[in-house]
Amino acid sequence: MYGRYYYHGIFRKSIIAFGSLFNNLLIKRQSSDGTTNLETIKVPVKYGPTQKYLAMIAAEPTPQRNSIQLPLPHMSFEIKGIQYDSSRKLVPTQFTKSRPQPGSSADSEAVQFSQYVPVPYNLNVELAVIAKNQNDGLQIVEQILPSFHPSLNISIEVVEETHEERDIAVVLNSVNYVDEYEGDFNQRRLLLWTFNFTVKTYLFGPVDIQKDIRTAKVDYRSDIVARPAELRYSAAVQSTAEPPIPATEVDPDTDPYEVVETLEDVHNADSEFFGLD
Repeated sequence: MYGRYYYHGIFRKSIIAFGSLFNNLLIKRQSSDGTTNLETIKVPVKYGPTQKYLAMIAAEPTPQRNSIQLPLPHMSFEIKGIQYDSSRKLVPTQFTKSRPQPGSSADSEAVQFSQYVPVPYNLNVELAVIAKNQNDGLQIVEQILPSFHPSLNISIEVVEETHEERDIAVVLNSVNYVDEYEGDFNQRRLLLWTFNFTVKTYLFGPVDIQKDIRTAKVDYRSDIVARPAELRYSAAVQSTAEPPIPATEVDPDTDPYEVVETLEDVHNADSEFFGLD
């Protein structure tokens, strides 16, 4: 599209940030009277299709496969779709400018980063909670739902070159519950909670590097006839340090400088007619 390669990994960063919301959930199993904690389990969360983990649970052990089944409870999430979000659309011709961060390779150069405004896209993400008993599933559900009203904002660095950070809204759309209690005594019971989320992220184009403006010139005239300019105004950066620093190397944050303004007549073929001689 732009004739050069660029990749910010924004979708990947967004889905990693989504998964990190659920990587510290704990459940506790207590004695029948509720006075003694028997064990505390950290619930694992992985990226992958739910059906894959359901098949692992239902599969019978074979000599070629480990006889230990997938431990429960377990959480998994995956991308279900991507849509353009017209409600967050910005003017596509606008762009932002920023200076290189301190310590970067371009920090000492008289340049600035330029980038068009991002394009809003939504990620549809499904989170599945698989449990083998009701109490384990309810503990996980009660630790998830209170955080969404129905949205939760997370901040991620979307573009490394400019250190652009964005607040990504994670919206909880719906919650579904399935209890597969029917079957014979050899069939393992399965409780499945399904959460449908919308992750409102942004996609950025390539980062352009432009030189800082150190000299500006304006030619103007006082009549409406299309002729060459009569007067010229100019403003240029000039170092006040000793010895002087070249204008292209002046750091406006640390180096002393001043803006020198000049106004001159631009003589042309009809200067005498306008009395400029």
